[in-house]
Amino acid sequence: MIIDDRVLQGRDAVLAAAGHHPYARAALWRGLEARGYQRDGAVLWVFPPEHSNGGDAIGPAEPAIEICAALVADGVLRPGQSLHLPRHGRELLSDRLTVSRHGDWDFLWTGTPPPEQPDEQRVVRLTAADNPALEALIDEAFPTSTSRPGDPRVVDWYGIRADDRLVACGADRSRGDIGFLAGLTVAPDQRGRGLGAALTAGMTRALLARHDTVGLGVYPENVGAVRLYRRLGFTNTHHLTSIRLA
Repeated sequence: MIIDDRVLQGRDAVLAAAGHHPYARAALWRGLEARGYQRDGAVLWVFPPEHSNGGDAIGPAEPAIEICAALVADGVLRPGQSLHLPRHGRELLSDRLTVSRHGDWDFLWTGTPPPEQPDEQRVVRLTAADNPALEALIDEAFPTSTSRPGDPRVVDWYGIRADDRLVACGADRSRGDIGFLAGLTVAPDQRGRGLGAALTAGMTRALLARHDTVGLGVYPENVGAVRLYRRLGFTNTHHLTSIRLA
């Protein structure tokens, strides 16, 4: 059971308790109220039921999982909801939580403009007229992407064209206090030409014109992408594990 004096009411209180960590600044959307919970250095926040993500946490993994278990017992968190928690192994869940999905990823961020890349000038902001081309490119190059045209989390789409064909794209999902890149992909037959670096650099530079920090997510096993992002200045890392409650 959650003790009342560990409850944080509202986005500002949660951000303050989280020390304005870049991940919290990205995940806590402006205009979206959240309730937070603290325990032994961990801060976990949950969103209204209509939000696609159940909640997030920073700090030590074990107390964050203890908060989750208490919220499940209290009915605040429900089966089917997803949460992004500090990195942990399945064994830490033990008898506390039953999950249907458990996967690791990293949140990277930078506050420094990237080195200029060849072809970066080809990065352009897309419009609604480009949605069919975006759908076709994502289906071909990144079918598991969670960013799609029409997604309410997306602020803008950016891309690179070659002879009127869209060959690279990425989503600006900056809904919190920092810029956030998502869904970065390049057509399979165009890879190895530096377009991923050009797209990432161009989008990062555009978002840094409006935000003091830009972040993105990457799977640690995607070694090539991690190497690219590090080269472009994304040298800060927050290790996470996503779970879905069974």
